[in-house]
Amino acid sequence: MIGIDRPGSEWTIQESFEELARLAETVDVEVVGSVSQRMSHPVPSTYFGKGKIEEVLALKETLEYDVVIVDDELSPAQLRNLEKLLDVMILDRTALILDVFARRAVTHEGRLQVELAQLEYRLPRLTRLWTHLSRQSRGGVGVRGPGETQLESDRREAGKRITHIKDELSQVHRHRQLYRDHRREKQAPVVALVGYTNAGKSTLLNALTGSTVLSEDKLFATLDPTTRRTSLPSGRDVLITDTVGFINNLPTMLVAAFRATLEEINEASVLIHVVDITHPNAAEQTETVNKVLEELGADGKPTIVAINKIDLIQEEGQPAIDQIRRDLNLPEDVVAVSAHRKLGLTELLTAVERLLETDQDFIPVTLVVPYNRSDLVDRFHTIGRVQETGFDERGTTLIGLLPSGMVAAFAPYVAILPGERAESGSEVVVGTGTAA
Repeated sequence: MIGIDRPGSEWTIQESFEELARLAETVDVEVVGSVSQRMSHPVPSTYFGKGKIEEVLALKETLEYDVVIVDDELSPAQLRNLEKLLDVMILDRTALILDVFARRAVTHEGRLQVELAQLEYRLPRLTRLWTHLSRQSRGGVGVRGPGETQLESDRREAGKRITHIKDELSQVHRHRQLYRDHRREKQAPVVALVGYTNAGKSTLLNALTGSTVLSEDKLFATLDPTTRRTSLPSGRDVLITDTVGFINNLPTMLVAAFRATLEEINEASVLIHVVDITHPNAAEQTETVNKVLEELGADGKPTIVAINKIDLIQEEGQPAIDQIRRDLNLPEDVVAVSAHRKLGLTELLTAVERLLETDQDFIPVTLVVPYNRSDLVDRFHTIGRVQETGFDERGTTLIGLLPSGMVAAFAPYVAILPGERAESGSEVVVGTGTAA
């Protein structure tokens, strides 16, 4: 493994290497050593400096490595140059995570999402891949004209496949949206489990719902979202959804590829952020999850922090929990649980019910958004409850519920809809153009 030791980084290079090694082990790769270089930014052309590349090359004879894994996403030029200089297969962090995802995807949607991410990642790197293959070919086939023809053919086929997969995913997304609409009609609130990979989300889902979803001590043991029904202390039914785990430096393209799956988070009424308190990087993992939620626009969702694996800490009782909360900079109302031993589950469900009861703070609104302000539509979906959607020459009409404290965010677009009059009651009509 090779990586850059960046001054001031939240993660030390050793901690980052440990996680990279776990990813490698997940795809049955044996790690035999690591080399790091301390600098602020990688070298644009070769990632490492010349001296460090010579050091890595000198280790080949003693360590007999045949793969170099890079703890960053490489540019096509860096990938090509490193492969030429070290004369071995080069895998960057993104390619490794994609390989893990490919092995973990079970559903049709999950496999499509992984294939799309892989193709979009590989497309600008086809030159390197074809050169690599041609080097093994007899007589250097692929280096001259026929190889160029094959390369263009590969690019064309990859482009066609990407278009086809996106069309398929759009159909899957429509089916998923119909399911969500049906679920919303039944008024079964959704609670989404979010957290760092291997924090214990699947084990917690099983503990809360009595299901038998796969849960292993491996990174990304479950990739596809799983939803199960359970009851709150009052007897009210809720749906618990287990979502794909997050990881440090999760490539943006992967977040985009799995956006349809991660939309379950935005559709949820409440999030349960599961934190593995026994992990030495629990604070950094918590911050990583918060950053991804912000990227998804779900950072404003009602959230309960569940500190998991409480049975494994040495001290017992509330004082220890308070210290953990302070160390990790967590809110005061955390819930301590052990998914494995089924401890604290009633307290967790009670906290969920308490948050769901705040739905009374939602008020009915009608919003008409100009087509050039699609960001408002996305925001409405994120923080509100959309009940009806329509389209006309004015823009997108959304009827639903918004948190009372968030209505002011749409104030510049408040107007009276044609055929309606302003009421002094609870309904707020939000329209297309002028400020009220």
